[in-house]
Amino acid sequence: MRLSVVIPVMNEEENIEPLFKALREALKDEDYELIFVDDGSTDNTVKRIKELAGEDTKLLVFSRNFGQSLAMMAGIDAAKGDIIATIDGDLQNDPKDIPLMLKKMENEGWDVVAGVRAKRQDGFLLRKIPSKIANWIIRKSTGVYLKDYGCTLKLFKKDVAKNLGLYGELHRFIPVLAKLYGAKMTEMDVRHHPRVHGQSKYGIGRTFKVISDLMLMLFFQKYGTKPMHLFGTIGFAMFGIGMLINFYLFILKLFGENIGNRPLLILGVMLTLGGIQLITTGFLAEIMMRTYYESQNKKPYVVKEIYEKS
Repeated sequence: MRLSVVIPVMNEEENIEPLFKALREALKDEDYELIFVDDGSTDNTVKRIKELAGEDTKLLVFSRNFGQSLAMMAGIDAAKGDIIATIDGDLQNDPKDIPLMLKKMENEGWDVVAGVRAKRQDGFLLRKIPSKIANWIIRKSTGVYLKDYGCTLKLFKKDVAKNLGLYGELHRFIPVLAKLYGAKMTEMDVRHHPRVHGQSKYGIGRTFKVISDLMLMLFFQKYGTKPMHLFGTIGFAMFGIGMLINFYLFILKLFGENIGNRPLLILGVMLTLGGIQLITTGFLAEIMMRTYYESQNKKPYVVKEIYEKS
């Protein structure tokens, strides 16, 4: 199969019929499958999908709401296509862009093609401004320079999509995960429509989740396979400063000064103990990292191609 389209949905019953129609019309010349993942809907979304499903449709129904990232992960795991597309179920993304992105991917040899909502049809204050700020922070901190991290419409080659590791709520950082895998990425402008039915499931409250996930991404990007370099460096620095402070206070004590009530003593002890804790945390993190790779026969690298001249 050439193309799998993964569509996470939650309480989108009014959008299901026009979404089916738009997808089938846009992909009529493709060899494709539609994979709907219901993320704990409480309305008639599942019923509507079953009514409209055909031989081109697969439906995965979660027992409860697990979040968009895991819905995408489940859809990607079930996908059989050589190329996997992800798209929102609210019809703000336009399925007509999928064939254009597919053509760009195959003609130019990209591993990932990410959509950019050129004329985004969302609220300015609560959606556009926070999104622009988040995009700027992610670009500057990760070094992955994409214009629009929040656009769900993306195309991946199968090997990239199935090795993303979408846990928690990391769908916002798919480009960073793809970069860690070593994928070649590009962007292209896509259409974006105002929501006609239903309500957005996302608001300003997700800002703190984005910040938390960004910290995790930075750790994965820089220290995922060498955690001791982070914990050990900070730990030894704290330990060294703490020991210098304690040695200085020890000399003062030898000369008869009272150091028991000095705040510097507390600081020295805290830095020393904190340094020891960080160093031991680094050892534990290294053991866990090695266990993760070795117990599953995983490798901390990706071989894209093997060439042997016969």
